[in-house]
Amino acid sequence: MKFRPLHDRVLVRRVETEAKTAGGIIIPDNIQEKPSEGVIVAAGSGVRKDDGSVVALELKAGDMVLFGKWGGTEVNIDGEELLIMKESDILGVIEGAGKGKKKK
Repeated sequence: MKFRPLHDRVLVRRVETEAKTAGGIIIPDNIQEKPSEGVIVAAGSGVRKDDGSVVALELKAGDMVLFGKWGGTEVNIDGEELLIMKESDILGVIEGAGKGKKKK
């Protein structure tokens, strides 16, 4: 299935987090916090202003981003759990980051 977000929304794939602490303690899946980092999978065309003009989004597919703990709406597309959120819910872009790992 292909999915294209509308307007100022983006589709985000959470990145996989480390399953153990720096000291070597393994954290069980059921108590791990969901990561607040992700990779933009798709982005909408932009925000439509009152005068009808469209302001393009700053985000693009492949950007590594940081978002709030409760940000976005979880959706399941082709068996993969993704987030849809507004560009304004994104706290920032992580510069110099490679493409993130896919969450299993």
